Amino acid sequence: MVATSYSMGIFGLEAFGVEVETDLSAGLPAFELVGLPDTAVKESRDRVRAALKNCGFDFPISRITMNLAPADKKKEGPVYDLPLLVSLLKASGQLQCGTDDCIFLGELSLSGEVRPVRGVLPMAVKAKELGFLRLFVPSQNAPEGAVVEGLTVYPVTDVPQLVSHLRGSEEIFPASPLLEKSSRESLPDFSDVKGQAEAKRALEIAASGGHNVLLIGPPGTGKSMLAKRVPSILPDMTFSESIETTKIHSIAGLVPGGVSLIRERPFRSPHHTISTAGLAGGGPTPRPGELSLAHNGVLFLDELPEFSRSAMEVLRQPIEDGAVTISRVGGTATYPCNIMLIAAMNPCPCGFFGHPTHPCTCSPHTVERYLSKISGPLLDRLDLHIEVPPVEFDELSNQTKSESSAEIRVRVNDARKRQEERFSGTDVTCNANIPASLLQETCLLTEPAGKLLKRAFEKFGFSARAYERVLKVARTIADLEGSEKIESAHAAEAVQYRSLDRKYWQGV
Repeated sequence: MVATSYSMGIFGLEAFGVEVETDLSAGLPAFELVGLPDTAVKESRDRVRAALKNCGFDFPISRITMNLAPADKKKEGPVYDLPLLVSLLKASGQLQCGTDDCIFLGELSLSGEVRPVRGVLPMAVKAKELGFLRLFVPSQNAPEGAVVEGLTVYPVTDVPQLVSHLRGSEEIFPASPLLEKSSRESLPDFSDVKGQAEAKRALEIAASGGHNVLLIGPPGTGKSMLAKRVPSILPDMTFSESIETTKIHSIAGLVPGGVSLIRERPFRSPHHTISTAGLAGGGPTPRPGELSLAHNGVLFLDELPEFSRSAMEVLRQPIEDGAVTISRVGGTATYPCNIMLIAAMNPCPCGFFGHPTHPCTCSPHTVERYLSKISGPLLDRLDLHIEVPPVEFDELSNQTKSESSAEIRVRVNDARKRQEERFSGTDVTCNANIPASLLQETCLLTEPAGKLLKRAFEKFGFSARAYERVLKVARTIADLEGSEKIESAHAAEAVQYRSLDRKYWQGV
């Protein structure tokens, strides 16, 4: 007789069902585990054996064969410990109950405690799609799985508790989702920033339209300080955005214990020594990188020229398409990465090129070589280029608080609402994502604005991509002003934010 329990596997962002079959037969005692398991799954045999013994159950003295079907898909991680144990108990007659509508997920300790695992949310979503009704998961993962409607999620602490529930002697109460609202109180506030009115205005525009930003200026002018405050003015995440973001963080094992959904937009700031795989994702089995972990949030790259050339160039396709595809021998996985990229850099190696009082010690050739680390194609994809000059003493010593993040966020939310109404019924979420097919329809120019953009295009030699970026930024500025059409003032301000690369890259 073959006993069966059910579990889930995961590859990339997609989960798949796994059937755990157990057969006990006569012969020399052995424990065979088949179905393309990796090392962590093979080690489940020892964890299951010890957990059964230490929880007072009998380990069958038989020839045990356990199969993880489908056998052509690789099974990874300790998530199969719990379903293996349940299947073995059923095969040995120590557990007699129906589990055909149940999914079991969890790692076992040697004492029989159930430890948390990764990827519970995407597996719970898939379990619901496959028609399962009950999900048994570690107690730390239960709020995450409980988000899925129509699926009863049971938090399991240890093996005796699970067996008692399945036998009907002691009930486990289902978990409820913890859908707390996002709190901005812990985030750094723009009211702490002294001066830099122009930079704050540009970041408000960027947040309103989801645009990518390059901050350039001498050291100590507040580039990092400004970037770290951008999440405080971004609009609240929608429920679908929270689900997408939590799925990715769940696969990476980064969802805090006891949390149902990630409600705050991610802010990822990797060090410049990061590899291309760390940035885009990778590994033998493709895992999400920093680009995907920042999905629906901000990816901040401080000291951009210090990143390797390959790491910078790997950004080009994902920030254009909003997704990154990782291909390995074991398969291909696609992760979303709809991000707002903020990059910061000094204008030269010593940092003082163009400084009003501090002399630059770099030669023109050194400055040119340093700036040329940022390629033209990558620069084209950065919508706003913002100069962050040194702050004057009078501004630093001024005790008056500047505008708070909450006040700025009101304007950002108003602009986003206009965009939601404009793109209702489409997949477009903000102006930065306007496809070429909708550009002409949504970015209506007045005649003076059209003439101004034509002169700017001819004077600065904009590429087609750079022109589109200017148009999208102008659309966002118009939304902030509540204007249906892009006026010449909106277009002029958008062009101003593209002039930085021409000033430095051509004026060295």
